[in-house]
Amino acid sequence: MAFQDPSHSSVCGSLFGGPDLGPKFFCIAANNAATAGSSTGLGTASGSSGPAAQAGGPRHPAALGGGPGGGATAPQQHNKLASETPSPADMEPDRPIGYGAFGVVWSVTDPRDGKRVALKKMPNVFQNLVSCKRVFRELKMLCFFKHDNVLSALDILQPPQIDCFEEIYVITELMQSDLHKVIVSPQPLSTDHIKVFLYQILRGLKYLHSAGILHRDIKPGNLLVNSNCVLKICDFGLARVEELDESRHMTQEVVTQYYRAPEILTGSRHYSSAIDVWSVGCIFAELLGRRILFQAQSPIQQVLIADWLFLLIDFVFQLDLITDLLGTPPLSAMLSACEGARAHILRGPHKPPSLSVLYMLSDGATHEAVHLLCRMLVFDPCKRISGRDALSHPYLDEGRLRYHTCMCRCCFTVASGRVYTRDFEPVASGRFDDQYEKTLTSVWQVKELIHRFITEHQQGKRVPLCINPQSAAFKTFIRSVLHSAPYSPHPTLYNTNIKSCTEV
Repeated sequence: MAFQDPSHSSVCGSLFGGPDLGPKFFCIAANNAATAGSSTGLGTASGSSGPAAQAGGPRHPAALGGGPGGGATAPQQHNKLASETPSPADMEPDRPIGYGAFGVVWSVTDPRDGKRVALKKMPNVFQNLVSCKRVFRELKMLCFFKHDNVLSALDILQPPQIDCFEEIYVITELMQSDLHKVIVSPQPLSTDHIKVFLYQILRGLKYLHSAGILHRDIKPGNLLVNSNCVLKICDFGLARVEELDESRHMTQEVVTQYYRAPEILTGSRHYSSAIDVWSVGCIFAELLGRRILFQAQSPIQQVLIADWLFLLIDFVFQLDLITDLLGTPPLSAMLSACEGARAHILRGPHKPPSLSVLYMLSDGATHEAVHLLCRMLVFDPCKRISGRDALSHPYLDEGRLRYHTCMCRCCFTVASGRVYTRDFEPVASGRFDDQYEKTLTSVWQVKELIHRFITEHQQGKRVPLCINPQSAAFKTFIRSVLHSAPYSPHPTLYNTNIKSCTEV
């Protein structure tokens, strides 16, 4: 359960119900590791494991209250797994847990320690240069991330010889569900739930933006959650480093439609981290109202711009929904908009803002909540609040307190009280380096670099894993990849409309 502090009521203890989402994530005893490996299709390759990494001790701040504590005491383990060996009946079988354009993600057992992990297959990586550059970028990012609210790679399976190298398998932490499934479920969401979820989203986003990374596809389905309310941002297939040169064009084929910022909808050739903040604002409203805030459904419309044809798929009606709420934007907010989008907005009658309807989302739409929401949902990206500043909003004070009281890994409890970390929302150690991309000119070159990257990533660490293609579990895995089809209660919710383009 998430909130065990005696001064707070329990919030997330039964967030996910039913047998499929029960807490069956056991640490299997060492004598069962071989059995687990043979059943999952994962096998250990020859090699030696390196020393275990030492966790840095949290530092005591003068904030958030709590006992004075002392830094000399070792921190307690976070969410300690059961030490007893589970019976075969209690062991969760391997099963698919997510489908998408990439293939399928399975829940499997790591044969080295018996822990349940997520195995993601990236198939057909080397079809074209744009595709393999994006995959290489995603791999490097997953290995770069070091943050509790951002999903990172635990391991990458050992690749075959380079001539047979066509797919990549990444192991990540296994999470129980995602925020989309929670929102559409009948599970009640209290104000405490919303504050804790929103705090973690912005906490992870601040980290990403501090590394110069734009996620470009923030949506509920890409926010993984556990029953203890811990949240992690995932899916960095569309992520890239922020372009500082405003004269360089960036692709507009990003972000699922319902969470696209106005600057993308209006055809802006350049955008910033503000697009992620807009997406978070849409998700915030969706948490409050339990429905998508801007859900447009319309036929394809074509708008002629200068000497070329700009194709808008649902963009016009999407813009209409936004301006219905925010009002007609001033010309100063549409300086980067394309001619057709600007003409469409100005062609219609002037719309006054109707932000007061946000109070009708739910009883949780308090003055503080709506104030923060209005700061996120600003048409002009230059005036939109940043993720860093949003974390300072008073609406999130209680979410911060609850998270660091009993959910985080950066604080710990001693006999005299809670010892809090000095930095509640840490930033990245440095900017993510993407300069290597300027030298990538061919598919074979990228293939060699990815092969070398995975091989070097494994050296000096744990015993490397590889696929056992003869196992029954792996054959089932392959069949599920070949016959997988994305499913969502909203047919277009997860459609990111990725098209062939030269900008990645």
